[in-house]
Amino acid sequence: MKNKISLAASLICADPLNLQNEIRELEIGKADFIHFDVMDGQFVPRYGLYPEILSYLKKITKIPVDVHMMVENAEDYILDFSKTGADYFNVHVESTSHLHRVVKKVRDIGMRPGVALNPATPLSSLDWIINDLDMVVLMAINPGIVGHKLIPNMLNKIQSLREMANQVGNVDLKIQIDGGVTFESAVPMIKHGADTLVCGTGTIFRPQEDTISNKLILLRDKINNNEL
Repeated sequence: MKNKISLAASLICADPLNLQNEIRELEIGKADFIHFDVMDGQFVPRYGLYPEILSYLKKITKIPVDVHMMVENAEDYILDFSKTGADYFNVHVESTSHLHRVVKKVRDIGMRPGVALNPATPLSSLDWIINDLDMVVLMAINPGIVGHKLIPNMLNKIQSLREMANQVGNVDLKIQIDGGVTFESAVPMIKHGADTLVCGTGTIFRPQEDTISNKLILLRDKINNNEL
């Protein structure tokens, strides 16, 4: 059974001085998720969002939030993000020594567990954990770098992950693509097996072109009008 196609808005691309209005635009455009990047300046070369912003978000919107932990020692932050209302908690394979333990803690505390993979990380790293996951985030660019283009062979990686999930029986696994999502790449990504796309400056956060809500609607129409 094919999963519903979801569009996740990358909050780090929003205007921090106009955040409430941009959240309203996401609601009008019917964004399925808010993608919440947490970065510590060590695992990736920049800094990101923090729990207090998520607490504020949860007061003004009901859009589900998936947290992307681009940090060292993500396990240390499970309780903090649970308290602030995260729905999904995605940790990087590359930064986590005890992945199974972290995934269990995330589920036990009430969030949905997910794992993120950098472009060069093989899918075999999921061999013993994939049936415990609700989401896998595939980085289609190098993490923490804004504006990079899709690494072309990531399409094959998406397809291989979908086949892997189906083979082990996790047919409802969400495959989220982070980075390189544009109006041109969205449909090929979905045709190869993705069902959740992280939308940033390459798609919806382009104030020089149109409103966020209109860009969301246009992207969804483009996806739906292609025979997927």
